[in-house]
Amino acid sequence: MRPFTLSIALLSVVVAAASSPGTTPSSTTIYATPHDSYSSSVGVLGCKIDTNRVAYFPSPVSCTNICISLTHPSGRSLKLLRIDQSGGAHDISYDAWNYLSTGYSARDKPETGGAVEMQYRDLPPEECKGLIKTREGRLPLSASNSMNFLASCLGESGSWVGGNYVLFNIADAVCTWGVDETCDLEWPERNMAECRSGLGRQVVLEGKSVVNVQYGTGKLVKAAAVGQGVEVGKNGIGRSFRLGEGLSRIRWLIVVLVVFRW
Repeated sequence: MRPFTLSIALLSVVVAAASSPGTTPSSTTIYATPHDSYSSSVGVLGCKIDTNRVAYFPSPVSCTNICISLTHPSGRSLKLLRIDQSGGAHDISYDAWNYLSTGYSARDKPETGGAVEMQYRDLPPEECKGLIKTREGRLPLSASNSMNFLASCLGESGSWVGGNYVLFNIADAVCTWGVDETCDLEWPERNMAECRSGLGRQVVLEGKSVVNVQYGTGKLVKAAAVGQGVEVGKNGIGRSFRLGEGLSRIRWLIVVLVVFRW
């Protein structure tokens, strides 16, 4: 009986080692770098998720493997949404990088640095639902700019995104243009969504802009979409304005100066 008992004991040790987070076959060593400006190549809306918990990895965004975990050698671990593709680095949100590296939020104790060794694992998508701010944790996509990605996921049998998405009439990932309303998609009969205000309506979206945590300072900075700038007003307070409006003001100023001089 003793050899049989010993065999069971050895088997238990092997099983325990295989299930250990630090030695699981599905974990991979990566070197994570900080990224302080939210973006999403597939149109995931930053105002509808936790933008401080995002991964920007080299591989294309998956229709199912959008949830990952990163573990620092210290044991600190975070779940992240993998919803953008990088040019080659394993970038993660600056605040996430700061916490994993130091144990502190970048808003409290901002640090600077580069690549940090971490263990990476794919997780079931449901484990990242706490990072999504929509009903039932559905992935929020831009109705006008996410259709290529969504169509590929709808065409992939059993994909998580294909069965767990919601479309909004917001044009850009940092939520500065559009209307904050949901849209309907009658797939596969139609490949364009229907929105109450009209798909792709170009109006300034107030109060929804993504706020980034600035690298090295921890300051909160509003994201700006293409076609916008930052105007510094009295007391050094900045506010967004459209470049078209700024050019219009300059033209009027030139006219006034010419008339006055004349």
